[in-house]
Amino acid sequence: MSHTLKPKPRNSWNNIFIHLLLWGVIFILPYFFMDSERVFTWRPFLRSIPEMIGFMLVFYLNYFLLIDSLLHKGKTRAFILSNLLLIITVSFLMHYGRGLFEYLLPELRPRWRGRHPNSFPWLFIVRNSTSLFLMMGLSVALKMTVRWFEVDNERKELAKAKSEAELQNLKNQINPHFLLNTLNNIYALIEFNPPKAQQAVVELSKMLRHLLYDNNQTYVPLRQEAEFMQNYIELMRIRLADHVKLTTDFSYAQTGNTLISPLIFISLIENAFKHGVSGDKPSFIDISLKEHPDGKVEFVCRNSYFPKSDDDKSGSGIGLELVKKRLELLYPDSYLLHTTIEEDVYSTVLIIDTKKQQDDTKLLDRG
Repeated sequence: MSHTLKPKPRNSWNNIFIHLLLWGVIFILPYFFMDSERVFTWRPFLRSIPEMIGFMLVFYLNYFLLIDSLLHKGKTRAFILSNLLLIITVSFLMHYGRGLFEYLLPELRPRWRGRHPNSFPWLFIVRNSTSLFLMMGLSVALKMTVRWFEVDNERKELAKAKSEAELQNLKNQINPHFLLNTLNNIYALIEFNPPKAQQAVVELSKMLRHLLYDNNQTYVPLRQEAEFMQNYIELMRIRLADHVKLTTDFSYAQTGNTLISPLIFISLIENAFKHGVSGDKPSFIDISLKEHPDGKVEFVCRNSYFPKSDDDKSGSGIGLELVKKRLELLYPDSYLLHTTIEEDVYSTVLIIDTKKQQDDTKLLDRG
């Protein structure tokens, strides 16, 4: 599966808003330094048009050309020299542009001048150059900030694509592992109870429908996954002897919208049947699944513990490792998995905060 990283449209609108806000502040800022007793007129703003055009020229030549072609490619010296030439040139254009502007619109000429009209405008050139250097720095700062966010978003998209690929790989491993264990159970039933084996095939067909059509989704409704778990437990119950006590307690909203990753609990249930049942000794398996109002899903499994010998390779022991890997990918910082062995009783507690995970996923998508 290939993933193409595309810029999100809202990021472009964010950039436009930032630029509009920036230039709005630059245009309006001089007004706040005027004498509060003076009557507002458009005259000072109109007279500053040549300076604003110069500011924009330096800002956007850096933003769209010089930073990308020189600074980002490590040509720092060329970037500095290019800006020196640009700023000096634009400083002269700003000064003489104002003169041309005032010539074309005499009403914008100042009522007094603090210098002789024929003197060389060093003071104004230095002032303009200082302002343009600030605009150049502002352009670099904004460009670097935008670039940082773009790189960070690309990193998040790559991490998301990698996680999805890893999850799909784990699912591909879980399906054969699950089917292998189930077929082993049916095979065992065929030997001593063919009618039960037929019933097991019917139950298996129900579960295969879930595997084929629902397991392709990242999340499924909790009630749907709970029904799949119950079907699997009933399939396993068929082959249990009388000395094995199996109890279940499922509590979840039939019409709720809680989502859960498919097959996240099934390996834990498989593990209980694999290690919790003895061929000749009293055994028990207690399985409970509870949905809490705050969005947490609590799975608890307790079973008698009869560890398999090294010669028993059924299932190859990969189930629990796959569960841990999937939890890390799907529910980072949103789950608690705890296993204990006390007095030949194996206990597993898995609590998943589905609400926190869904909120984190929404925030990631907005990023």
